[in-house]
Amino acid sequence: MNRMPVLYLSHGAPPLADDPVWTDELARWAAELPRPTAILIVSAHWEEAPLTISATRRTPLVYDFWGFPDRFYRVRYDSPGAPELADDVRKLVPGVRTDETRGLDHGAYVPLVEMYPDADIPVLQLSMPTLDPARLFEVGRSLAPLRDQGVLIIGSGFTTHNLRELGPDAGSAPPAWSAEFDEWTDRAVLGGDVDALLDFRAKAPAARIAHPRTEHFAPLFMALGADAEGQTGDPAGRRSVIDGYWFGLAKRSFQFG
Repeated sequence: MNRMPVLYLSHGAPPLADDPVWTDELARWAAELPRPTAILIVSAHWEEAPLTISATRRTPLVYDFWGFPDRFYRVRYDSPGAPELADDVRKLVPGVRTDETRGLDHGAYVPLVEMYPDADIPVLQLSMPTLDPARLFEVGRSLAPLRDQGVLIIGSGFTTHNLRELGPDAGSAPPAWSAEFDEWTDRAVLGGDVDALLDFRAKAPAARIAHPRTEHFAPLFMALGADAEGQTGDPAGRRSVIDGYWFGLAKRSFQFG
């Protein structure tokens, strides 16, 4: 079996489903990938220590958002559970706990609905036990062997994420802070500058505006760690698959390997 790539994607909000451009981009991306045996996804919306895996024999959804029309709370994604994948994660990362009541949050299922609408691939969600980039990178590196078993590892965040700074014109043109941070991230990822990315709060332009809190950038570090090339600094095989902006926020998404 060929080694699966690793993805970092910007997941949007539930209304992503109404965006024909972005949904098509996600669907075409998935169609180009080898079919996974299972999906392990890390979302910006689940921080819990110690490292925790979601329900293993069923995949309930967590509607972790408020104020949207009722139809967004009726979305279903009845993918198979992934108990075998859960066992493999426990072997690779000692001390992992399981929360059988925890389902997939919108950072996980919103993009998966567009990428794998048949919901026929086992899915497991993994918490972020910290927001420290170096520690998340090491967690990702521990999970890298799963790629050789056909597991698609996805970090789901948002390349820029500051809703409070978005003005009324955000839909027409991205604010400077969002564009500058997005361009820097693209250069750093494609150039293999892992050290700069791990120290992005000090190195990236407008970092504290683009991410006043860093949970939406944090899944990138787990993806980088799971990328074999990322461990050696070799940027070969990396590419930016989706770019552009959604109400001023950078939706840039990467594929590694």
